[in-house]
Amino acid sequence: MALLAVRDLAISLRKRGRPDLPLVEQVSFAVEAGQTMAIVGESGSGKTLTCLALLGLLPKGSHVGGSVRFDDEEIVARGTVAAERLRGREIGMVFQDPRGHLNPVRTIGSHLVDTLRHHGEGSRRTCQETAADLLAQLRLSDPPALMRRYPHELSGGQSQRVMIALALAARPRLLIADEATTALDVMVQARILKLLAGLARDRNLAVVLVTHDLGVASRQADSVCVLYAGRTVETAPMADFFAAPRHPYSAALIRSMPSLHRADPAPALPDVMPSPGARPAGCAFAPRCPQAMDRCRTTRPTLDGAVSTAVACLSPLAPLAADRSATARPGGAGVAGAATDRWAAGRS
Repeated sequence: MALLAVRDLAISLRKRGRPDLPLVEQVSFAVEAGQTMAIVGESGSGKTLTCLALLGLLPKGSHVGGSVRFDDEEIVARGTVAAERLRGREIGMVFQDPRGHLNPVRTIGSHLVDTLRHHGEGSRRTCQETAADLLAQLRLSDPPALMRRYPHELSGGQSQRVMIALALAARPRLLIADEATTALDVMVQARILKLLAGLARDRNLAVVLVTHDLGVASRQADSVCVLYAGRTVETAPMADFFAAPRHPYSAALIRSMPSLHRADPAPALPDVMPSPGARPAGCAFAPRCPQAMDRCRTTRPTLDGAVSTAVACLSPLAPLAADRSATARPGGAGVAGAATDRWAAGRS
């Protein structure tokens, strides 16, 4: 059984006197304990909104529908109270822009100690010791001194590790990392990702990794959920995803990855993703899809298949009957290259 199972999640914005504005309409995925699932897609596809909905952190005026089950307990149907009970204790989140989520007038120690005490982790002295241990586990030097410092005195990598410490303080079973390494340089990014992978393995954590970087996703995650215009268009095990993507948008994302093994420039998708108020009646990807048919512009595809392996497309790419070991690198030669070549050929 999946630790987290999301089925047909829908998020809309309600304003008095106006029709509801759908932001997320059809998001489904599942992640098991000890597994990492990557959510990928362009900016505006609904990745962060989906994560905030899981924690009951959407802004006022938002309405959430569908089903979100954590450890077989329904969250959405029980409202924000259920999400508040799980937030921090069972589900931790590493937000984008760590400095923007740390109070600039409070020390790092007070952030951690107050979080631990809020979750009933013991006396102030006990929580101070636990906080220092957490910082040490995240390989931050001299934790007692660091706890006396303020957020502006930390580097980007230190701030990110403090955010991870806050997310892990109450020993949650699910960790959501929303673009946790976007603002970091390559070396610091690699250390943070290695740290997250080690923590997931040692603590049997389920991890939802939100990223724009398919290279990061391929190295870190066991499975992938591709979002486009607020809908899940494909879910798959990571190896299968790169070996034979089923949705044309997935193939386009892989094909757009830079590669040292390709002489020509990586092809970019034409046009832009439609905004929430301007999504077409049929497939949202149809205006940019080289394989679009007339019915794609009038009929909305549904997610076809099991939650772990599904595609929402009226004309999906066929699975390739080939040796999966041929996928030497994402977007490069081998099966992945052949699969995405079909997308590129459709544009010519």
